[in-house]
Amino acid sequence: MRLHKQRLEGKLMNQAQTVTYAVEDGVALIAVNNPPVNALAAGVREGIMECVMRANADAEVDAIVLLGEGKNFIAGADIRRLGSVRPVSTRKSAATLEASDKPVVAAMHGYALGGGLEHALACHYRIASPDARLGLPEVKLGIIPAGGGTQRLTRIAGPAASLDVILSGRHVGAEEAQRLGIVDAIVDGTDLRTAAIRFARGVASRRPLPRARDSAQGIELTEAEATALDAARKSITKKSRHLKAPAYALECVEAALTRPFDEGVALEEARFAELESSEESKALRYAFFAEREAAKIPGAESTGKAPRIRSAAVIGAGTMGSGIAMSYADAGIPVKVLEVTREALDRGMLRIRDTYAVRVKRGSLSQGEMDARLALIEGVQSYEAIADCDAVVEAVFERIDIKQEIFGRLDAVMKPGALLLTNSSAIDIDIMANATSRPQDVAGAHFFAPANVMKLCEVVRGSKTAPETVANAMKMARDMGKVCAVAGSCDGFAANRSRVPMMTEMMLMLEEGATPEQIDKVMVDFGYPMGPFAVNDISGLDVSYEGRKRRAAANPEYRKLHVPDRLVEMGRKGQKTGAGWYAYHDGDRTPHPDDVVKQVIAQVAAEFGIPQRTFTDEEILHRLLFASVNEACKILEEGKAYRVSDIDVMWLYGFGFPRHRGGLMYWADTVGAQAVWQQVTEWHERYGKRWQPGRLLGEIAAAGGALREAKGASL
Repeated sequence: MRLHKQRLEGKLMNQAQTVTYAVEDGVALIAVNNPPVNALAAGVREGIMECVMRANADAEVDAIVLLGEGKNFIAGADIRRLGSVRPVSTRKSAATLEASDKPVVAAMHGYALGGGLEHALACHYRIASPDARLGLPEVKLGIIPAGGGTQRLTRIAGPAASLDVILSGRHVGAEEAQRLGIVDAIVDGTDLRTAAIRFARGVASRRPLPRARDSAQGIELTEAEATALDAARKSITKKSRHLKAPAYALECVEAALTRPFDEGVALEEARFAELESSEESKALRYAFFAEREAAKIPGAESTGKAPRIRSAAVIGAGTMGSGIAMSYADAGIPVKVLEVTREALDRGMLRIRDTYAVRVKRGSLSQGEMDARLALIEGVQSYEAIADCDAVVEAVFERIDIKQEIFGRLDAVMKPGALLLTNSSAIDIDIMANATSRPQDVAGAHFFAPANVMKLCEVVRGSKTAPETVANAMKMARDMGKVCAVAGSCDGFAANRSRVPMMTEMMLMLEEGATPEQIDKVMVDFGYPMGPFAVNDISGLDVSYEGRKRRAAANPEYRKLHVPDRLVEMGRKGQKTGAGWYAYHDGDRTPHPDDVVKQVIAQVAAEFGIPQRTFTDEEILHRLLFASVNEACKILEEGKAYRVSDIDVMWLYGFGFPRHRGGLMYWADTVGAQAVWQQVTEWHERYGKRWQPGRLLGEIAAAGGALREAKGASL
């Protein structure tokens, strides 16, 4: 190989360029420089193509490296441009890389996602730093890879791995990517740029160039791969029957096995074009941006960067407390679990150990990871033992007197500036804050059960909560891997308060002639993974029982829900007692319709003289969801939520609302604010006060506007 004198070409003079070109030691360096994540925005694809052609025309260049400036390689397409015309597609720029007569090496660090990974797959070689995270997450946005990703990844890594990556949308670490054959080498302890130049020099003379498109179709599947394909088909039928993208992704992967490359790419392009303009994708894109918007706290911009919580405590080792403690440990945060009795503490620690052991048995956690997380959780029995913690979350039973006592004790022992948080799902934050001498440090951190699994943390701001406290609680929850949204303090806050009307209507429809299994079926057909009665059996019927008693005591006009109250009083609290809305046989968690429930419903209907009738599926759906849409509008009117989209985030992550519907309020817009208001008004006349239309709903309907564009009053 002839020696090259080092020649460095100046970066393109125009500082607005998002792709730069330089030559060093006979290697052309094409660098994407589009902060903050190097998204494939306007001009990036064109710049890559121009630089590839320039390098191929340069006699002094023997090889090419594609890399990203800053913290990432290329983190995917600009999602905001989906649905709009793009002069150059990822398919075209990726094809230019692959067609290069000189070897192209992708040097990946940080995120290499979506179109970013598709560009890397089109390169002839791929190296990565240990921090690289690769993925094709398009299905999460209701689309599929459209730059040849389904075709190249299947040819490189095989159909089983390809389907796993595409259908899950997960990020793959560098080591796993190397095992799958996606990455040729991992660069550790050396500057990636320097290593990429050295690697490119090493492959500069190799021919023929390894192009993914040249891999022959008609691959003979192994038994494991055939099994994986069959399992994917069954999973899509069962879990993704409401979605087109997963089925189209499977179709394209199968095409990579049976069709020439260009035919597979043409199919991929056609399926993507259909999905890009679909309602499914529009809703999923809305949900994507809603989640990011929820992290923004109006009024907290001047509080500075929130510090990381380095030690935490949880009061209560019950189901919620144990789950919160595991969430801390999962995030690498040491946590102390406080219980006043050794018996209760031992039960809680055993619950934590058993939960981790199940994950180890399932293969989602290694024994070493379990041991490391358990080492971060310490059981204690005195308040003095938690005094130095940065944050404490009270997670005891929903009784005001107990919570007031706990916050008084926390006030006496916790260090200045510690976050004093309550996991209450409904009780006014000010009640706990007023039990302390530092109400500015008190806020709600409402985790959803099971806390170690559910992603939502509703951060609740009391009337005296400092903006810094809200910002710090949000940062803490995000560090724990949670999705956060802020609510104002009121009965039920924003999440549960908006859901209570739905729960009320489903209970009242029982009294009028509907059955739990009918209502559950309607909601599953709508897209929920489980029906609300089946979910209630998991969480426990007794969880909301105390709240109903409290509301009834405070409000003489409160409409009691006789059926669930009687079931709780009969000892039917759900799966934990072997019976709730459904019966559970011999430890089996499969719900079975139960005649006992039907008898209780019939007794209540007869006792109160409630006429029986049949319900259509549409009436059930609308009566459940319109009630909550109306209440959400009232929450926004009162300034107990910042944004409509925040409520949608709460429903998506707290209540399992079908993501392809966008969220409660986004879905309501697909029906139309006028249609919702008209039906709510009609039911107000029929059922009375609980259906009184919200002012905001009426205003939006009258203006012919969209609910998702409404703004909440200031918290």
